[in-house]
Amino acid sequence: MPPRARRNRPGHQSELNEAAQLADRLQQAGYTKRDIARIIARDPSLVSQFYTRNKGAAFVTALREVLTAVEAGGITDLPELTAIAARHTHRRTTASGTRARVRGKAVLIMPTGTGTGRVGAQAIASGSARLRPLIAEAARQGLRMAFTVRLAKTAYVHPSGSATDSPGVRRDVIQRADHTEERSYGSAQTGGFDAADFAHRVDAAGGDVTAAVHEWLVETGRIQPDAHILHLEIRTWRPR
Repeated sequence: MPPRARRNRPGHQSELNEAAQLADRLQQAGYTKRDIARIIARDPSLVSQFYTRNKGAAFVTALREVLTAVEAGGITDLPELTAIAARHTHRRTTASGTRARVRGKAVLIMPTGTGTGRVGAQAIASGSARLRPLIAEAARQGLRMAFTVRLAKTAYVHPSGSATDSPGVRRDVIQRADHTEERSYGSAQTGGFDAADFAHRVDAAGGDVTAAVHEWLVETGRIQPDAHILHLEIRTWRPR
């Protein structure tokens, strides 16, 4: 059976809402939907819903400013564009003027300081934005933190259990059948990391938690510079 011919609907562009039209112009400038999602600190599925479910009105001002920065200002750096969008992105309010509740897991840190956040491949690609509030709150409370990453085995510089990596704690390494490996960095036993230090790293990366963790792993000689994080988990606790 010959392939069905695709219809070119006249006036299709005019049928799109303004958020979708602005997203189209950013894509014409070379950005993907995933890039746009990262710029507005949301999941890529939301950008797709600009087209399919008429969403995105809350992001029109931010997208306009980003597009102006790209077309008139010559700004192309994603973290810089993310910072521009953040100044014009606000949560919806209710009729009474209070901030509207949004679906998704709330950032919950127990009185002991214990908190956990995990993200998979889709969220990681857009900067693991849902983990940023967890790190920020941990920093505000003066907590310690640790994280677990999963990458391809070949992406790590040192073999599992190496004294210069885990460090030397093989029980913090999980090897999987798909040739990936999970490794944990920091724990209550080793003292972990200062959440405030990582919060500064995240801020310096324009809110991109994935990039901040990746940068630390490269800086400390643990992974290859072109490695891709496939899974990320953040854990917090209150220091003794």
